[in-house]
Amino acid sequence: MHNEINDRLLIEMFKSKDSRNFAFNQIVLKYQERIYWHIRKIVINHDDADDLTQESFIKIWNSLDKFRGESSLYTWIYRIATNEVLAFLKKQKSYNHVSLQDVENDLRNTLKQDIYFNGDDVQIKFQQILASLPPKQRLVFNMKYFDEMKYEEISEILNTSVGALKASYHIAVEKIKKSINNI
Repeated sequence: MHNEINDRLLIEMFKSKDSRNFAFNQIVLKYQERIYWHIRKIVINHDDADDLTQESFIKIWNSLDKFRGESSLYTWIYRIATNEVLAFLKKQKSYNHVSLQDVENDLRNTLKQDIYFNGDDVQIKFQQILASLPPKQRLVFNMKYFDEMKYEEISEILNTSVGALKASYHIAVEKIKKSINNI
């Protein structure tokens, strides 16, 4: 509840020209790290995640005065970042004229070369398994498992029914289990 009050105050401050920059800087400080890691778990690459985080906050800056408060600020920000990631993956696939399988293979190989990833072999294999999931399944799994979000929150962000999300999560878990058992 305390965060909601602070978010509402920050939104009100953003609407005033005198406090707009301060309010936005506070929003960035509050949410940037969580959004970066949400994006990073999907695109794997640090530079891409960094760029997409910046792009997300540019969109947030340009749209914040239109925020209606029908969801929490965090949910709204998360939705913008998620849409940026999905658009990036779609553009990456079409720009490179490669299959989604090739993009996923690229993500798995990126883990091995990423100087910012310092996981052990088990962590690398687990992340490679996650990277092999279709983007929406990977997204639902990350949001539920790592971010510990409720299905209702994920539903609001992805504009998908709770039932469909539960099915996606279950399928992702089964694929992960199968891949782990095959190691």
